[in-house]
Amino acid sequence: MNCSNCGEDIGEAKFCPQCGTKIEEILVAEEAPVEISSEKYCPECDVIVGEAKFCPDCGGKAEPIPEKAVEKVEKQSYASKYSVQAFLDRTAEKFEGNEVFELENDYLLDVNLDGRVWAKLGSMVAYTGEVKFKKQSSLEGGIDKFIMKKVSGESSKLMSASGYGNVFLADDGKRVTILNLEGSRLYVNGNDILAFEESIDWDIKMMSGAGSMSGGMFNIRLQGHGMIAITTHYTPITLAVTPDRPVYTDPNATVAWSDGLSIDYKTDVNLGTLLGRSSGETFQMAFRGNGFVIIQPYEEIAGGYGKV
Repeated sequence: MNCSNCGEDIGEAKFCPQCGTKIEEILVAEEAPVEISSEKYCPECDVIVGEAKFCPDCGGKAEPIPEKAVEKVEKQSYASKYSVQAFLDRTAEKFEGNEVFELENDYLLDVNLDGRVWAKLGSMVAYTGEVKFKKQSSLEGGIDKFIMKKVSGESSKLMSASGYGNVFLADDGKRVTILNLEGSRLYVNGNDILAFEESIDWDIKMMSGAGSMSGGMFNIRLQGHGMIAITTHYTPITLAVTPDRPVYTDPNATVAWSDGLSIDYKTDVNLGTLLGRSSGETFQMAFRGNGFVIIQPYEEIAGGYGKV
């Protein structure tokens, strides 16, 4: 043991031979401070009153919790986890952040609306304020989009939300991811689009060479400055694509990909003829170039903007 006053090694001595400090004083100095709970207790009502100085029921002065009430405190703490108030505290709407898109949780998007945004038709689960919803017009967006939607059979899959307030969007319990494009371009499976700001330029595109694969595969091109929200089944992963490392994906698991990639399709005859039955892995998307591909650990059947 060392002397706390001068640092001298004192061994078993009762006094420091260097400065004369008592061992008892050293022990007191090294002893850990006793933690005192801030919780208070009302002896009249026999209840825990938190940090209140006076009981809210009888007005009596609150006291430190006696030992006999410790077990009661533990029981109350355990029960409070499942009280209605505890549930409300855990699930209450968040008022954090000032972005147009904010996540309430992993599966619910909160749109801080002041103007107009585009959203997947039928994705609204609640809203506050003054908001009007309008199904997308067949001709909205120009004649090119009108023709493409007629070819794809996918008109009126979007709706606009206009006004001010908070709009809450969700899609079959799928995980929501917010992306700020910041001028970049992204291609997304139409079924995986949840919402995007009005400042985003968009268009429906048909995958070249996809017609013979599955009757046509369509996606939506998004570019510009603003936020978009996409959805995935479970947690997505991103695969890097490089010139010497092409990436092959199942179309039903492909969510989105970056601009600048060349895409074609690979047919696996062996899988297609396995036991005389068609396989979901018969066709694969082949990505080449420099960029990335977002996939989900789930094979989503045809929906959204075309067949996948």
